[in-house]
Amino acid sequence: SEVRTENRLLLLQAAFWCCLVAVALLALRPAHPQTIPGWDKVNHLFAFGVLGLLGFFSWRHRVWQVVIGLIGYGCLIEVLQSLTPDRQADWHDLVANTMGLVIGWVAARLLRRWA
Repeated sequence: SEVRTENRLLLLQAAFWCCLVAVALLALRPAHPQTIPGWDKVNHLFAFGVLGLLGFFSWRHRVWQVVIGLIGYGCLIEVLQSLTPDRQADWHDLVANTMGLVIGWVAARLLRRWA
């Protein structure tokens, strides 16, 4: 039904915004020592894959706006990290973010086909 679809959409959008806030909080908290090399990039890949997936389902006719907005968001996080005492900006993080968005987009397309 239409109401059910609208409720599902609102739930997806709420999940997107909650994840967006969670990513910012995690990205700006004091850094912990890395025990596994590359784990930071896996975190970026996963975070932006989830954000992309939720964004693409929430605003399915605005894919490019979601992509541009999330890339900009990733850039903002890197700038803010450069202003913290124990974090630093890293362009490799932006690459991992973008790869996560691609994975989220592919996952969204596959899930739409199966749904």
